[in-house]
Amino acid sequence: MTPTKACPIVLRAVQNHLEILAFEHPLAGMQLIKGTIEAGEHPADAAVRELHEESGIEGVAAVDLGLWESGYEGQVWSLHLCQVAHPLPDTWVHHTQDDGGHDFRFFWHPLDQVPSDRWHGLFRDALSTISERLATMP
Repeated sequence: MTPTKACPIVLRAVQNHLEILAFEHPLAGMQLIKGTIEAGEHPADAAVRELHEESGIEGVAAVDLGLWESGYEGQVWSLHLCQVAHPLPDTWVHHTQDDGGHDFRFFWHPLDQVPSDRWHGLFRDALSTISERLATMP
């Protein structure tokens, strides 16, 4: 199975629970960062690149969490836990060049909270998969 999308996962612990970095796309609702793996690009490198392009975050180390068959348009996601060297704010807006330029509003979503209907079904499924993968980590 060959991955087509890279998904960088950034976590933080708050009051005994994990939160995952997410954003609100101005046209497409709540999402996780993900993007296309370019020809010849290693999936971990794509995850680090996508994290920088979509959020502005730099200086991360990526740990492979495996592949996920999303069931959406044949996409196979390569999941990567990304360790950020510095604390991140609770919220921020990053202007990205995606789709002609958008402002993405970043926030932290508690992993133990059911995502609302503002999340596309694909990302609700991804959150569930990520939670399961993290639960099996040592």
